[in-house]
Amino acid sequence: MVFVATSTSSNPAANQPVHKALTKDYTGRTLWYRAFKYVFIGPLLQVLCPSTVEGAENIPSSGAALIAYNHLSATDWLFVPLAVPRKVTHVAKSEYFTGTGFKGAFQRWFFSSAGQVPLDRSGGDASRAALESLKKVLAKGNLAAIFPEGTRSPDGRLYKGKTGVARIALESKVPVIPVGVIGTDKVLAPDSAKFHPHPVTVRIGKPLDFSRFYDFVGNHYVERSIADEIMYEIMRLSGQEYVDEYASRKKKGRGASGSGPATAPSAA
Repeated sequence: MVFVATSTSSNPAANQPVHKALTKDYTGRTLWYRAFKYVFIGPLLQVLCPSTVEGAENIPSSGAALIAYNHLSATDWLFVPLAVPRKVTHVAKSEYFTGTGFKGAFQRWFFSSAGQVPLDRSGGDASRAALESLKKVLAKGNLAAIFPEGTRSPDGRLYKGKTGVARIALESKVPVIPVGVIGTDKVLAPDSAKFHPHPVTVRIGKPLDFSRFYDFVGNHYVERSIADEIMYEIMRLSGQEYVDEYASRKKKGRGASGSGPATAPSAA
């Protein structure tokens, strides 16, 4: 689960110094993103895991939009950008940007070059900085993507979405494009490090217009309703069984922890 704080008075993490890597602007990096997509990672994945894209025409050729999709596997974030002709920027957990030594430097370079911006899940200034990074991406007329569930599904079902997806859409005044990803849990199962070649399907839905609610930013009931509508569309596209429970709470009973390179800010 990712928490974007609106107040830091009761959060000890808010008083901690923010790692300098979390305040950098990574949104302008495009050269390596294209190299990964068209030269290195993209062609290899297409051979090992041939993907089918449905509804590509629903991605606008220009203008900002927030892509929201289900989270089955740590590989999800690789397949959606391959299905979308434009650059897609995700938020990634901050640990990928704050590591030390060679491994830390490599992770920081790779994830920033692959179109990621860091999100500190402890709340406070760093979390707000990540949210601002996403808003900057959208303000420039670009595409941003998040997982409304906030963490990977522990069992392949679709879990309740966090209202952070609604908050970002309303504050940035952008449409939300629901996407259903199918088959990535067969490529790399949760809590597994073994890669299995398997076909993947990416279904892109029609943009959802919430402009009638732009004056209701911060209204929990409105944001909850919007998040539920987004999750319904994702369910329809992915064909998953829906569970009216947060995946993070489900995982607590199993001792599992959410990971994966992209996560969704949450407002509860």
